[in-house]
Amino acid sequence: MRWTRREAIGRLGGGLGSVALAALLADEQARADSMPGNPKPHHEPKAAAVIQLFMHGGPSHVDLLDPKPALEKYDGTAPPAEVADDEKLTGNLLRSPFKFARSGKSGTPFSEVLPHTAAHADEIAVIRSMFTEHRNHEQALWMMHTGLTVSGRPSLGSWAAYGLGSENRNLPAYVVLPDPKGLPVDGIRNWASGWMPPVYQGTQFRSEGTPVLNLTPKSARSAEVEKGRAELLAELNGSHRANRPGELELDARIASFELAGRMQLSATSALDLSQEPLKVRDRYGLDNPVTRPYGLRCLMARRLVERGVRFVQVFMSGQPWDTHTNNAAGTRSCCQQTDKPVAALLADLKQLGLLDRTLVFWGGEFGRTPGAQGKDGRDHHPYGFSVWMAGGGIKGGTIFGATDDFGYRAVTDRCKVSDLHATILHLLGLDHTRLSYRHSGRDERLTDVYPAKPIRAILAV
Repeated sequence: MRWTRREAIGRLGGGLGSVALAALLADEQARADSMPGNPKPHHEPKAAAVIQLFMHGGPSHVDLLDPKPALEKYDGTAPPAEVADDEKLTGNLLRSPFKFARSGKSGTPFSEVLPHTAAHADEIAVIRSMFTEHRNHEQALWMMHTGLTVSGRPSLGSWAAYGLGSENRNLPAYVVLPDPKGLPVDGIRNWASGWMPPVYQGTQFRSEGTPVLNLTPKSARSAEVEKGRAELLAELNGSHRANRPGELELDARIASFELAGRMQLSATSALDLSQEPLKVRDRYGLDNPVTRPYGLRCLMARRLVERGVRFVQVFMSGQPWDTHTNNAAGTRSCCQQTDKPVAALLADLKQLGLLDRTLVFWGGEFGRTPGAQGKDGRDHHPYGFSVWMAGGGIKGGTIFGATDDFGYRAVTDRCKVSDLHATILHLLGLDHTRLSYRHSGRDERLTDVYPAKPIRAILAV
């Protein structure tokens, strides 16, 4: 009796667990040849990995990173005509409820609700002159993650994985750490690979329970049985691939299943936080129910880059920074959840000698309006906002660019999202003008439409 490949896999039980040893039995060079692309840097990289701390909803720059005395002075009055809200969605100016203080030797101002992050002012470069192309969440998210305000394109992490691969063959190049309470707005599209093979999309790891689902068989099997199953699957995959040369989607799927097999032996160990000393777990706030969820994911991110994962994203559920009403309470709540874990991540990376090779990027899809929405809210604001970066090739204690006196528009050293992307790729050793992927008859790039250049002023010598 002859079985089709699908029938054989079905009779063997299918699932990721059935290929646990496949990669260990396969030839290393053959597997490397099966992977799409040719991962290698274009120039000497400053960073080997990126941790992106994405703040869904749009943090208020004028409440956190860009103090505006003019808002205090003219609170409750109509904004000048030259900086008024073009779309008439907000009213009078709204002062920040928070005080700012200069921090570190650099004297970089940080809000009082970011006291732990402020302690790392001399490692951080604040970009105050960001602007983007759309004020709706989805379009702004697509812009920040993929470089255009349209859906269906590869994310920044996918480009990094495509360009460089992973330093650890037993873990994905691109890992996503979502909030256990739920996905962020726009869900899995935040880390999709678009029209690239799925091997480049973000792999979700859970911070509660089993880190990766479906890796372990429901019932234990002996080593001999497991080896036999893996050998048969490797033979079937090899035969199937040999009859279909040049099919990158097939190569990517087989590579993904092989990676799943290898992850059985490495992912659980990599994310076993019980291995961390108590003082480290306390530093991340794991003993506090407010900071624990985000702290767990920040500590997981550190352990992943420590083990060679190339790009890690930490997300929050929904869009908590979207403070249309009660901006002061909403912003304070978000900072209470994230400030201590973020600072712990920076301190931990530095102590372990990893900060120099790990780029940490903090920011959302846009900022919040300096004018009030309703009584005490702030609306979406794409015309000028702030993000920050630290580590991997960044000149700390730096402020780049500026908005006007009221924080409405970026006016000095205006920074496009494409410039930000070009900077991140540059620090990873990738030239944004050369990193391309052939799709529908043309060479697509992350910085495809908008002219871009790395932000040299924030780069360490």
